[in-house]
Amino acid sequence: LAAVWGAPIRHSASPAMHNAALAALDLDWRYLACEVAPEELAVALEGARVMGFCGVNLTVPHKRLALGMMDDLDVSAEAWGAVNTVVFEAENAEGVWTPIGLLRSFPGPVRLRGYNTDADAILRSLREDLHMEPRGARVLLLGAGGAGRAAALRLADEGVETLWLQNRTESKAAELAAEIAERFPAVDVRTGLPDSDVEFILNATSSGLKPEDPLPLDIQAYPLSHADAVYDMIYRPAETPLLRAAQAAGCRTANGLGMLLYQGAAAFELWTQRPAPIEVMRAALIHEVYGTGESQ
Repeated sequence: LAAVWGAPIRHSASPAMHNAALAALDLDWRYLACEVAPEELAVALEGARVMGFCGVNLTVPHKRLALGMMDDLDVSAEAWGAVNTVVFEAENAEGVWTPIGLLRSFPGPVRLRGYNTDADAILRSLREDLHMEPRGARVLLLGAGGAGRAAALRLADEGVETLWLQNRTESKAAELAAEIAERFPAVDVRTGLPDSDVEFILNATSSGLKPEDPLPLDIQAYPLSHADAVYDMIYRPAETPLLRAAQAAGCRTANGLGMLLYQGAAAFELWTQRPAPIEVMRAALIHEVYGTGESQ
């Protein structure tokens, strides 16, 4: 078993993507979606360890919370400050820690190893879906939670010119800005709204998941026409109010389907040690989200 956990989780398209991939590779696995409240995350992880889960994906609001619950952190989780993929490992006959999905038995202890597959996925999706090159760009990032933090640090590492961080809790944006300034001194990092045009706006908040959600950006204070492109990490609904407003303002737009695909493919390969069937996963996602054979 593998799963995705979050709160809320009903919107997740990850089971469709992963179960299609597992079927394509004829693996006797099943991927589930489970609603897990943040205060129950540690108990859920311990339960999954005992039940022999092979892996877990974590989404809102667990990515930062999980950092302190892992037995071991991959360099990706350490670098980008969030965990979105957990691999359950045990020692093989040679004493090497191995994903338990590859082992027939594991009499010894099981450890939880945390990875971040989000950060590289967002860069790949930005390049493929928006034809946007982050290096040298001016970027407005909305949200400083787990996904936003990973994106901000990865964009800084990639060499954006200026990065504005806008977050509902200003202190979280200021804390992240200070870390970026220390780790990536060449990046001009600021909090609040830009005082100039930007190449793209990236929404890493959950505002837009529900129909009644407000826009994650005050477009009176910063009109969307000041951006060339807008990327929303939300993929369901496929067209959020932010993306509709951005299209009306003349921006190029993309939702988070590409990011979901590539972070999921990386997680799949960590758990199974098999190449992910990317096109099978992509087709399953498109059918699940759009109900058609092609993205809209």
